[in-house]
Amino acid sequence: MRGGLVRGELQRIVDAVAAHAGRPALIEDRRQRVVVYSEQNGLTDEVRRASILRRQSSPEVVAWVRDLGLADARGPVRTPARPDLGMLPRLCVPVRHHELLLGYVWFIDPDGTMTDVDLTATGLLKELSLALYRENLLGELAAQRETEAARTLLADSPETRDQAARALLEAGMIAADGPRTALVARLVAPAHRQPDELARIALEQALVAARRRAGIREALHLIRHDHGVLLLPAEPVAGRPAPEAAARQLDEDLQHVTRALGSVERTVVGVGQIRPRLADAAESYVEALHAARVGAQLPALGRVVFWSALGSYRALARLSDQQLTVADVHPGLARLLATPGSQVLLTTLERYLDQAGNAHATAARLRLHRTTLYYRLQRIEELADTDLKDGDERLCLHLGLKLARLTGQHRPEE
Repeated sequence: MRGGLVRGELQRIVDAVAAHAGRPALIEDRRQRVVVYSEQNGLTDEVRRASILRRQSSPEVVAWVRDLGLADARGPVRTPARPDLGMLPRLCVPVRHHELLLGYVWFIDPDGTMTDVDLTATGLLKELSLALYRENLLGELAAQRETEAARTLLADSPETRDQAARALLEAGMIAADGPRTALVARLVAPAHRQPDELARIALEQALVAARRRAGIREALHLIRHDHGVLLLPAEPVAGRPAPEAAARQLDEDLQHVTRALGSVERTVVGVGQIRPRLADAAESYVEALHAARVGAQLPALGRVVFWSALGSYRALARLSDQQLTVADVHPGLARLLATPGSQVLLTTLERYLDQAGNAHATAARLRLHRTTLYYRLQRIEELADTDLKDGDERLCLHLGLKLARLTGQHRPEE
């Protein structure tokens, strides 16, 4: 109820600000999430429309505002047009409570005729700073409660999960219990880099959009140090996307919000299996997390990776957490992997095992003469000290190769 009163107060203030300025106004918090806006009855642009639709500025706009130094401004700042972003010139008024930056008031000013808006003289800036300060406190408290409950829900202890599920339901953060599935969104950075703060903002933006489609009180999202989590209702309901469709839409959102970010090379969405209760969602989360990690290592699997479709990688993903090495599975294969120039032999071996030891099918797949294939297989047996006619040896070699893919030791050209 208190939050509703504050939001109503903010709406009254932004309408008064727009009337005073003689043009539409939009207020964002310090992370450039849209808080409230007046009637948009004047000239607008693509950035304004997208901000209102998504409730947050795009990562490209956030980066640009940061580069302009608006977070340090103490008075109105004029910003130039950015045609590449679809952004007209603006007048920006930072809002502070004492020295604490709370957000920004934005006015579109395409022809530069707008005079600096003196909100201080009208008392509106003081009203706005107090209202934003209260909104900020209430929002942070609610977000902290939800984040803590979501973290606890994904904990190891079943008793702890039950308590977290009850807390979320009793507080009304989740409307009802029922089947849940987990999605994990992972940002893959270029070599020797890590996703930066803009990438984390983009990740949260995509998760929030997916959560809105499912229903804010039907789903949960959480940002962790190297991935994002979305817990979705799995019961079929008219108008709500099924988990598979939700995963595909999340993937599309991730492509959109990360397309201009140099710290993100590609994205992966892992999908866990459905669990019957909210308290059991942690099991689906673990599956989705493993699926995303496997997908990050193996681009050939695609951008959306389902745990149920991983085959042997399901076992290997769990075993690799316990520091299983290729040498543990097959010492000879580990030596072959370490042999310079062995990539052709490794690719041949993997194709041969993928074809269940069928030499004719393997030769056709690799476009080799069978004599060449038999020569390569003989060299593999010598270098790896193995016997390809032994079923147990073939099993260990096949698992070892899949594990080597998973850990990055074997990266054949697809």
